[in-house]
Amino acid sequence: MAPKLTIAYESGDASPVAPSNPNDRIDALFAAAETRHGKTRRIVSALLRWVVYLGALVTAAVLLFLVGYILVNGVPYLTPSLFAWEYTSDNVSLMPALVNTLVMAGLSLVMAVPVGVGSAIYLVEYAKRGSRFVQIVRTTTETLQGIPSIIYGLFGMLFFVTALQWGLSLIAGACTLAIMVLPVVMRTTEEALLAVPDAYREGGFGLGAGRLRTVFRCVLPTAVPGILGGVILALGRCVGEVAALIFTAGSIAQIPNFLDAGAMAVFDSTRTLAVHMYVLASEGLHVNETYATAVVLLIMVVLLNLMATFAAKKMNKGGKDD
Repeated sequence: MAPKLTIAYESGDASPVAPSNPNDRIDALFAAAETRHGKTRRIVSALLRWVVYLGALVTAAVLLFLVGYILVNGVPYLTPSLFAWEYTSDNVSLMPALVNTLVMAGLSLVMAVPVGVGSAIYLVEYAKRGSRFVQIVRTTTETLQGIPSIIYGLFGMLFFVTALQWGLSLIAGACTLAIMVLPVVMRTTEEALLAVPDAYREGGFGLGAGRLRTVFRCVLPTAVPGILGGVILALGRCVGEVAALIFTAGSIAQIPNFLDAGAMAVFDSTRTLAVHMYVLASEGLHVNETYATAVVLLIMVVLLNLMATFAAKKMNKGGKDD
C-alpha cells in the first residue's frame, strides 16, 4: 500500500499545466475557419469573376452586333443622291436633317450648359453644404432625369408651341431639348466639382485668391473631364431624340433660311436625323435609306464624342500647366 500512496501523493503534489494564451486560441480558431472556408471563397470568387467577364463579353457582343448590322445594311445605300442639298420624295436626302441636327444640338447646349454648370457651381461652392435647399434642388434634378421624353415633348408643345405661339419650329425644339438635358449637365457637373479635393480650394484661399477666382482657376480646370462627360451625354440625347421633337420642331425636311430671314429663321419647322429616320421607317417606302441614315448618325455621334473627349484632354492639360 505504501508505494501506491506515494504515487498518489506525488501526483497530487505535481504542479498543474499552465493554461494556453487566449489570443493564441483565438488565432487557432480563425486559422481553422480560414482552412475550412478558404476553398469555398476561392470558388465563389472565381464564379463571380467569370460572371463579370461573361457580362462584359455579352455587352461587347451586342454592341458589335448592332453596329455591324447597321453598317452591313446601310453602307451599300450611301449614294450621292442621299447627300443632296435639297430634299425630294425621290432622293430622300438626309443633308437638311444633318444640318438641322447640328444646329438643334448646338442651340440646346448653348442654352443648357451655362445654366447647368452655373447652377452646379452655386450648389457646391456657394450654398451651404447639406442644407435643405441643396437637398431639394438635388432631388428635383434627379427626378427630372427620369421623366420620359414624351412628357417633355407635350410640355414643349403646350408651352412653346401653343402658349408662346412659336409654332412647330427650330427654337421650340431647341428649348425643349435644353430643358431635357439640363438635369444631366447639372448633376454631372455637381459630381465633378464634389470630386475635386478641398485642398485645391484651401490652396487658392491661402494664396489670397477670392472664391470666384479659386473656382475658375483651381476647381473648374480639375473638374473639366467630368463636366465634358455630362456635355457628351447631353449631346447624345439631343442628337438621338425623336418623341419630343415631333411635337415641337415638326418634321419638315428643310434647312432654315438664315440668309434671307436672318434670326427669324429659328421659327421655321425642321426635322433632325433621328426624326428623319422615324419618318422614313414609318412610311415603309425607303427602308434602305433609313439604314444609310443610321450609319451617318452613328458616325456623327462617334465623331462628336471624340472631338469632345479631345477637347477635354487639351483643357485638362492646359489647366495642369497653369
